[in-house]
Amino acid sequence: MTPETVITIGEQAVEMTLMLSAPMLLTALVIGLVVSIFQAATQINEMTLSFIPKMIGIFVVLIIAGPWMVNTMVDYMQRLFSAIPGMIG
Repeated sequence: MTPETVITIGEQAVEMTLMLSAPMLLTALVIGLVVSIFQAATQINEMTLSFIPKMIGIFVVLIIAGPWMVNTMVDYMQRLFSAIPGMIG
């Protein structure tokens, strides 16, 4: 196994992590921004107000994007496991 192979595997793992976490992170970001604007407009300074909408939004995103996330991860793992014999030899 060469250093280039290890770096490639690491790059693919980081890319996969970012790709799978992006829908949930973007959802939390958008909901947090909307709730912050609402709080600024109404001058409600409740710290827990943004928690429940974020939790519901991430849950909805997991339901919608969950099958895509699982398929993407399974494809990545199959490619990685099938490449093991080539990395050893």
